[in-house]
This record gives sequence, C-alpha cells and structure tokens, in this order.
Amino acid sequence: MKKVLVVEDSRLVSELLRIELGKRDFDVTVRDDGLEGLKTAKDIVPDILILDVMLPSMNGFKICRLLKFDKRFKNIPVIMLTTRSLEDDQKIGMTSGANAYMAKPFKIEVLVEKMEELLNEVGAVEG
Repeated sequence: MKKVLVVEDSRLVSELLRIELGKRDFDVTVRDDGLEGLKTAKDIVPDILILDVMLPSMNGFKICRLLKFDKRFKNIPVIMLTTRSLEDDQKIGMTSGANAYMAKPFKIEVLVEKMEELLNEVGAVEG
C-alpha cells in the first residue's frame, strides 16, 4: 500500500481525496496546514505528496522546495493541486520541484492516473 500525504486546507477536497484514494488502496494522511504538512512529511516519508498552493502558515511552493532539498525526498513525486492555474503559477510549481501541476476542479481518475504514472517512474529509477 503506497503512502500519500495530502496537504490541502479545503475540507471538502481533502475528504474527497481521502475517500477516493483510500478506495484505490492508498494509505492517505491529510493535513490542512503548511507547517503541519511539512512536519508530517518528514515524520512519515510518504511515497507521493499532493500539495495545495494556498495554505495556512506555509504555501505549497515552499513546502515542495524545502522537501526537494532534502535527499530523502529528492525522488518522491509531488503533485501541486490548486485553483491557481495561471501559467506563471505552474512555472513556479515546476521550478519548486513539483513533478506535476493540476488545476482544480479536477477529475479523480486523472489525478490517480498521474499518481500511478509518477510512482511507476520512481519505481523504474529505483528498481
């Protein structure tokens, strides 16, 4: 079972992700605050992260950047999932180290497909 950390301040979105990803055999941990998300990532070392951009206490771009500087997280995929869909925001997300940038609203099937693609890429690199 792959561990996924979702850092998302919208209870509706985080609950949807917890339920839908849980149905697909992911072990889901949710945090609604940037600093809590960063601390939890370091504690559980997830297989993949889903980060919102706009979060209390620390934004998703900064979380991504801080984690990608840590060698333990260098190869862990990060998906930015946000309402901020401007091209400039996408560039910031990708230069922060994100592996994918998806705009809300999103289709759960598309998100899961992207998660599996990224996890398979990591498996191929590590395997």
